[in-house]
Amino acid sequence: MTDAAIPRLEDLESRLGDLDGKRVLVRTDFNVPLDQDSSPAAITDDFRIRSALPTIEWLLERGATVVAGSHLGRPKGAPDPRYSIDPVRERLAELAPSVEVLENLRFDPGETSNNDAFVAQLVDGVDGYVNDAFGASHRAHASIVGPPKHVPAAMGRLLEREVEVLLGMRQKPKRPFVAVLGGAKISDKLGVVEALMSVVDSLVIGGAMCFTFFAAQGKAIGDSLFEPDMVETCGRLLQRSASDGPTIHLPEDITGVDPNGGFATFGTQLPNGCKGFDIGPGTAAAFTDVIMDARTVFWNGPMGMFEDERFAAGTRTIAEAMGETKAFTVVGGGDSAAALSQFGFDHDVDHVSTGGGASLELLEHGDLPGLQALRSE
Repeated sequence: MTDAAIPRLEDLESRLGDLDGKRVLVRTDFNVPLDQDSSPAAITDDFRIRSALPTIEWLLERGATVVAGSHLGRPKGAPDPRYSIDPVRERLAELAPSVEVLENLRFDPGETSNNDAFVAQLVDGVDGYVNDAFGASHRAHASIVGPPKHVPAAMGRLLEREVEVLLGMRQKPKRPFVAVLGGAKISDKLGVVEALMSVVDSLVIGGAMCFTFFAAQGKAIGDSLFEPDMVETCGRLLQRSASDGPTIHLPEDITGVDPNGGFATFGTQLPNGCKGFDIGPGTAAAFTDVIMDARTVFWNGPMGMFEDERFAAGTRTIAEAMGETKAFTVVGGGDSAAALSQFGFDHDVDHVSTGGGASLELLEHGDLPGLQALRSE
């Protein structure tokens, strides 16, 4: 459930009175993917821009002047033409013509350092502030945590929905609750894995992180990617699962390449010189069964190197299962959301998060710096 202590748009309206003529700064997450090979750079997916429209339109309908601020890419605290906000500004002008869009916030080093002078610059002439940038709310950056100290503030509709869904899933999931985790490194997700071990009924592990678990079981992993310094941790998680924790489902077969670079399918023992890049067909079927039997499913991280069609089958099968299951389904942004869209199932799940890292951090800690700032505004 949404934390009642976090102000909503209606609370902002109550504090400011009539919004007509009021100037409202909306922190959005317009960090959209760009095709840098085109000139000018072209947006390849405007999902994050469209996701901000409910908040923007609500404010515009009440006569507010909306100023949108966002980061884009990873500039190093200085203007960089590759990350100009212009493509976003042009697309938003088609969707919400009257919105003013600030230049990339990370062109100023004060954004990532949470500099007070930069915060003062952002709120100068502003009557109110709305945080609708869930994907950036796990960062204590100036535009996220600064404005609520100076002007009335609230969360937007997108942020509100993300908090409602993710905290609801964390606190009161319908059971069985299954978490499907992939990606390359268990170290990237260790905190959320340990948090989920206390919440879920089953944990499904795919992606390259499975090889660190295999190593913890003493299995041969060939030349597959793994994290030697995380083997002991994975062993501890497996022991916890075997005693009183949730069931951990690991792959039963792997697809990859043999020493000559040829496509091959292996069991759970990979010979020397072989390398795994995807879960195998038997595993994909077994993981699908776990998903289909669930009532709540959270998925974050691909099952393999899905960008290569040879190793896309595992991730495609999981995406298909997420679209077909009757469970309440949540996809935690990032590569898994991209895969879901690539395979055409993005409209078949209940919630696609706009923030990969933010969704994991909220599930792990139950809070984010951006939410804390709004509570104390």
